[in-house]
Order: sequence, then structure tokens, then C-alpha cells
Amino acid sequence: MYLFITILILIAALFMILIVLVQNSKGGGLAAGFSSSNQIMGVRKTTDFLEKATWGLAAVILFLSIISAAFIPKAQDMTDDAALKQQIEQKTTTTPGVVNPGFEATTPVKGDSAKK
Repeated sequence: MYLFITILILIAALFMILIVLVQNSKGGGLAAGFSSSNQIMGVRKTTDFLEKATWGLAAVILFLSIISAAFIPKAQDMTDDAALKQQIEQKTTTTPGVVNPGFEATTPVKGDSAKK
């Protein structure tokens, strides 16, 4: 479900990029090409549509982003956590008479001690 919502957010973001690129910063943009007054959607209607589409897509992206937080996959389940603890306990226990490998006591080498 998380992947599906993420894909929807990506699609909405791409549409929003396209709509913003079509708009002109001074209100012309796509609407400037419709100079004929007897168009079905006229200049003012086109800019209204683009503005509403921008706000609508922004709201959709916001809504889907909030919803996606509920579907974020969990990193570990409780069973994985218990298995990890069990493995750690097995690693830390030592058998009698055997020194932990990697933690052998070493004698200091002559000259390693700090000189005062």
C-alpha cells in the first residue's frame, strides 16, 4: 500500500510540474494563446482552471503524504527483535575454560607504557 501511495504522489507531482510550467508568471501562459474571444473556455477560464488544478494537486500531494505515514513499513517485527536478542545472548556466553576470541589478554610491549 505504501508503494501505491508513493506512486500516486509521484504522478501528482509530475502533473503539478507540468501545470506550473504551462502557466506564465504574469498570468499569460497557456491562456495567452487563446486570443479569440469566442473560444469555449476563454482566457480567464483557462487561468482559473490552471490555478485550481495547481491548488488541487498541492492538496492531493499533502493529503497522500500524510496518509502514507500510516503505511510506512516497519523496520523490524517483534519476532525479529526476539531472534536478534537470542543471537546476541548466544554470542556473549562463553564455554568454560575458553577465553573469548578477540578479547585475549596481552602483555604490554616494552616501551608502550606512558612515560612521565
